[in-house]
Amino acid sequence: MLIAGFPAGAWGTNCYLVAPAAGEECVIIDPGHQAAEGVEEAVAKHRLKPVAVILTHGHIDHVASVVPVCGAHDVPAWIHPADRYMMSDPAKALGRSIGTQLMGELTVGEPDDVKELAEGSELKLAGLEFTVAHAPGHTKGSVTFRMPEQADIPSVFFSGDLLFAGSIGRTDLPGGDHAEILESLARVCLPLDDSTVVLSGHGPQTSIGRERATNPFLRQVAAGPGDAADAAAPPRRGM
Repeated sequence: MLIAGFPAGAWGTNCYLVAPAAGEECVIIDPGHQAAEGVEEAVAKHRLKPVAVILTHGHIDHVASVVPVCGAHDVPAWIHPADRYMMSDPAKALGRSIGTQLMGELTVGEPDDVKELAEGSELKLAGLEFTVAHAPGHTKGSVTFRMPEQADIPSVFFSGDLLFAGSIGRTDLPGGDHAEILESLARVCLPLDDSTVVLSGHGPQTSIGRERATNPFLRQVAAGPGDAADAAAPPRRGM
């Protein structure tokens, strides 16, 4: 399996291209701000043919390049219906202006073909399988994508802004809810094997085992209800 990832744009959002191998079809995950050039470089380098874009949520730092990327390769974009409006109205999704100068660099709107994701659905794209889990808290339409374990390759979990190395997504923007993201962590992340590789929306690669042992938020939900003084404070990382 081939996974080519790179941080893009002003927010350093991780964009991933996933394929069974070089020279084959691929899926693009979260082409955000200024990601189009990096996508084309990875496509050319690995001789890939994109067949779909899939989105962990609708914040502009994850979807800003969806229109040009989908248009260049004539492919659909998949997003949860609760976050679909964010592609056309990014400022409303943030509850504030994101700046006139920056807006001039963005392609706001939907690509020609948009498909909606559903909880528990199995996406079979480019010869790959992705299990979709609805994981609200960062946004109402946040989802994760999990690929099954294969031979000597552990399961891979694209967590979006649900889970980071050492932290979780912020919950102070419209649609965010700290209690809800903790519930999503418990329901979506805790059942995963420790060997599961976590590729998040921001920051470095990690694993479920490492986060179970060291991430204060995952430790909090694993321990269950307890002294509020022991709870980790809500994060303010990223968008």
